[in-house]
Amino acid sequence: MRADRLLSILILLQTRGRMSASQLSRELEVSERTIYRDMVALSTAGVPVYGEAGPDGGYQLLDSYRTNLTGLSEGEARALFMLNMPGPLARLGLSQELKAAMLKLTAALPESRRRDEIRVRQRYYIDATWWSSTEEPLPHLPTIQQAVWEDRRLAIAYTPIFGVRIERTVDPYGLAARSGAWYLVFAHGGRVRARRVADLLDARLCAEKFARPVDFDLGAFWQTWCAEEEQITSGYPVIVRVSKRALPAVIRRFGSRVRTQLTDAPEGEDGSRILTLHFRWIDEARDRLLPLGSGIEVLEPFALRASLADIAEQTARLYKKSA
Repeated sequence: MRADRLLSILILLQTRGRMSASQLSRELEVSERTIYRDMVALSTAGVPVYGEAGPDGGYQLLDSYRTNLTGLSEGEARALFMLNMPGPLARLGLSQELKAAMLKLTAALPESRRRDEIRVRQRYYIDATWWSSTEEPLPHLPTIQQAVWEDRRLAIAYTPIFGVRIERTVDPYGLAARSGAWYLVFAHGGRVRARRVADLLDARLCAEKFARPVDFDLGAFWQTWCAEEEQITSGYPVIVRVSKRALPAVIRRFGSRVRTQLTDAPEGEDGSRILTLHFRWIDEARDRLLPLGSGIEVLEPFALRASLADIAEQTARLYKKSA
């Protein structure tokens, strides 16, 4: 839209000073002729923009034409600039909005604070991605995001273990991102829970709305939930060999517990990796590893390896008998 483009021109001239029509056209992805028309429109509207010809010329605003954000301390401005983390927001389709917001923030700051933006960009870089370039497919994230924003109930389906499909209608309280993965925080049956968005088989928006508890604190819940998960999933460590073929499925199923090990886990000649997974007890480990079939081999502990081998033998005998 033209109004958005005119505003972008104003912000660019405020933040970068003099810019040529060629530079503006590249930045805004329009023709130079369009930039010329926009400059006429700005001038007609009373914006003090002027142009200078020549190799070092360009368009520029009068120095007095500026809206400042006053009252921000040096530390406050630095903290705002460090929030520029496009990774998780890109999955929500908000990367361009973040870029535009940071540009407006920079334009509104006094000159002394705008210099801090350059210093922060030179000295800090927060990478929200992981070493593994494999991104989780999140086909249901836009639907979940809409339900969270509009306070509408959500019909979800997932498979916890053994391929049993579970369907629930839940109240989606919020979304949280951690270790490169998105989690849905929801209420069902009087309890608040969290589940990885990548694990959801289906998510459908319901017409019915729900009343969000006024005292619910998403950040506080998330911190408590993460601490409890780390505690209960560390009691039964299992060392496994994961084939190259099964690695994407293991990453989707176990998320950050696998991703954090990929950097240091040596790759075998066949592309396999040796990883350590944590479960609460042997039964949970068996039930969660069985669906992965021959793509994963338990090396330790022996009791779990023997249990899986026994199940495999029984299954093989069953199919041989019926063949």
